[in-house]
Amino acid sequence: MTAIQVGGQPLTLLPERAAFLADHRTLLIADAHIGKAVSFRRWGVPVPQGTTAETLGALDRLVHRTGASRIVFLGDFLHSARSRAVSTMDAVRRWRESQPQLALTLVRGNHDRRAGDPPSAWRFEIVDEPLLLDGVALCHHPKPMPGRYVLAGHLHPCVGIGGRARDHLRLPCFHFGPQVGVLPAFGSFTGMHPIEWGEGDRVFAIADDEIAEVARR
Repeated sequence: MTAIQVGGQPLTLLPERAAFLADHRTLLIADAHIGKAVSFRRWGVPVPQGTTAETLGALDRLVHRTGASRIVFLGDFLHSARSRAVSTMDAVRRWRESQPQLALTLVRGNHDRRAGDPPSAWRFEIVDEPLLLDGVALCHHPKPMPGRYVLAGHLHPCVGIGGRARDHLRLPCFHFGPQVGVLPAFGSFTGMHPIEWGEGDRVFAIADDEIAEVARR
């Protein structure tokens, strides 16, 4: 785990590609994209099985390890309307029933508007961005906001490590600029996009169970 300060708040970066606002006992999860694999399979694309179970299992472990009382999803909880397969919806319902004490909030992202809101039985608080929490604004889209530090998702950031092409690795990362911080995509079946660094930005790469700050080249 790595601790930094954003918007006057301590923020713990977690190698599971999530972040924790300890003062609020709140986990921040960006881009879960539940049901993305089943959406692809419905188009006839062969993709891995079990990605929803993997994502929900990771959530369980994070809640247990951090003692979180709330999860805020920073957009794109469900991937698409095609994600609402019976097996996917049943898996999320069972996960929710196993965590009845958790407060769940979804800050709508672009995929949520196409996929639709989670069923009311899942007891989500559903809001449009921004969700203001002391000195930070919790959003899906990484756009600056006067007077607040924005924490967002949407971009699925990664950073290149290594030199020559065959030794080059792309690792998911946290990317913090002067006004906006972007979390890596949490879902187990999501793509990644290289970041564009600005002067003074801080970037933290994730490799297995470790987080390391990366120097700007």
